Amino acid sequence: MNQQPSRIQVVDSHTAGEPTRCVLAGLPDLGRGPLTERLAKLRREHDGLRRAILCEPRGSDVLVGAYVLEPENPANAAAVIFFNNAGYLGMCGHGSIGVAVTLAHLGRIGLGLHSVETPVGTVQIELQSANRVSIRNVVSYRDRTAVTVDVPGHGPVTGDIAWGGNWFFLVPAQGRQLTLENEEKLTAFTWAIRQALDAAGISGADGGEIDHIELYGAPHDAANSGRNFLLCPGGAYDRSPCGTGTSAKLACLAADGHLQPGQTWRQEGILGTVFEGSYERAEDKRITPTITGEAYITAETTLIFDPADPFRMGIGG
Repeated sequence: MNQQPSRIQVVDSHTAGEPTRCVLAGLPDLGRGPLTERLAKLRREHDGLRRAILCEPRGSDVLVGAYVLEPENPANAAAVIFFNNAGYLGMCGHGSIGVAVTLAHLGRIGLGLHSVETPVGTVQIELQSANRVSIRNVVSYRDRTAVTVDVPGHGPVTGDIAWGGNWFFLVPAQGRQLTLENEEKLTAFTWAIRQALDAAGISGADGGEIDHIELYGAPHDAANSGRNFLLCPGGAYDRSPCGTGTSAKLACLAADGHLQPGQTWRQEGILGTVFEGSYERAEDKRITPTITGEAYITAETTLIFDPADPFRMGIGG
């Protein structure tokens, strides 16, 4: 890696239990052009930073990172590139809520509406309080319904393919208990589904990789609408109800006529935390979802990259 920094400033937060690490200073120069070009440069020239920042010994596989950059359009509050232990994310709902709360914590934004650039489009954030944020996500839609894949050790599994800023395969829990105590079995099952989809060549539109698997079932709290368990691309499960996953769920509900525009869906995650979701109609039977949740700052710190450290670039990096 060229121009590797010796120190990187970060602010950590969690959104409904799922952590976000905002990277604020110390990054290599990525330029000021379109975010897709900056992401390409980051992936091509500085990808080693991804594991160094997030993974052991400085972090863990569950962490999601957010490079907070200068926006291409100065009218926007920031540009953000989301990343995890496996690669880069088009959009991240819980991460966007974490970014908004972090920007507010730093005094960069106040209450009200703001726009943030992501690699898959500009999203609107509404800071409602120091901790509560609504995200008006990118246009979402169900691509295909009732897709069946043969999963070794489990047999045929049927689900829907939907886009919510990332590609999802949504599968009914079918009696599986969506509880934290059952996490290992749920992780193994959803990982097997992901591998089976890949082996069968099943993808989203234009060959998009389906890298998120979502199981859904009844809520544990009658005040809520549903509960999910969600496997993220790197094999960790989402501690939150997942913002882009909730967007994909809303797209499926809308396509089936089970949720009307403006109606609220309360999505439980595996910890019992809740995102509220609703949508507006968009073109071609697509929707524009809005996801609301809460995030809290957990740390302000400086990551140190000692040249003598054998794990300077992360374990396995």
